[in-house]
Amino acid sequence: MIRVLVVDDDFMVAKVHGGYVARLEGFEVVGVAHTGADAVVAVDELRPDLVLLDIYLPDMDGLAVLRQLRAHPSADPDVLVITAARDVETVRGAIHGGALHYLIKPFSYEALRERLESFRSMHRALGELPGDAAQHDVDRLFGTRTRDVTPPKGLSGETAGIVADILRERSEAGGDISAAECAEATELSRVSARKYLEHFVESGRAEVRLRYGGTGRPERRYRWT
Repeated sequence: MIRVLVVDDDFMVAKVHGGYVARLEGFEVVGVAHTGADAVVAVDELRPDLVLLDIYLPDMDGLAVLRQLRAHPSADPDVLVITAARDVETVRGAIHGGALHYLIKPFSYEALRERLESFRSMHRALGELPGDAAQHDVDRLFGTRTRDVTPPKGLSGETAGIVADILRERSEAGGDISAAECAEATELSRVSARKYLEHFVESGRAEVRLRYGGTGRPERRYRWT
């Protein structure tokens, strides 16, 4: 279970964000803080895996909180900044502070869900790494951390991430994959697997080529780019 601390000065907003988190399987809200000082104490006491951090807090800004968290490696959670701040300096500060994502208010539940699912994929990948990681392990992990696999309406962000992992692994091994093979690997229907694969082609993250056999229509083969 991924433990989440919600930090926001607005009690109602914090409640809404906590409700969003609670709707996702594998996540639980372990605490809520409304000031920067309370957030630092809560991280030390609760040891969350992830902090949803607002920038505008009554006693200190969220970037100051982020710096304090990074100064205490014994309690060093990942951070998703959630804020109305749009200025470049704040965005730059969040990146330099090691924030995984930066989500600008107001946003939809789907926007937060996609970023939490991305974090869950990264969290899972970290847990599966061997004691000594090979380069392809690291590449896959950073790909999980930074990729944007948000699919169009009607397709699942989490499933898109799974398809992206399989497609990337096959491509890194020098191969490609068909919709039927992807369906077998993901336990999707062939039609659904093809929809995700075509989404990656349309967004420029995969390419497709035709393999001609003896008879019938050519087979579409997909490769991550």
